Amino acid sequence: MKRVLISSGSTFEEEIGYSRAVVQGDWVFVSGTTGFDYTTMTISDSLEAQTEQCLRNIVAALEQAGSSLNDVVRVTYVLPNASEFPQCWPVLKKYFGTIRPAAMMISAGLADPRMKIEIEVTALKQPQ
Repeated sequence: MKRVLISSGSTFEEEIGYSRAVVQGDWVFVSGTTGFDYTTMTISDSLEAQTEQCLRNIVAALEQAGSSLNDVVRVTYVLPNASEFPQCWPVLKKYFGTIRPAAMMISAGLADPRMKIEIEVTALKQPQ
């Protein structure tokens, strides 16, 4: 099985030494992804906007891997402030409402105080 590394172009990937996603066979593992717009390396102050950008970044990584959100089987949300999680729900429902992957939310500090959410997904490519 060939291993394929996917990059978003984020400076974090090179500085820390990881890939945005790794494809191994039919599996796609997308790293914890924040609300940074990787083209400008800017991040919104809004949790909802960060959640939306996280998911756009994840969609882009999945597409590069030959996959899509429809293939997502597991998602993990990490927020520094657990009480803010309900603010994300409308955005999460927009992206995952019909897919309904297994999910969990963890409250933990993130690498940069501007980050309000980080999302990690695992996808299993479906036969075409």
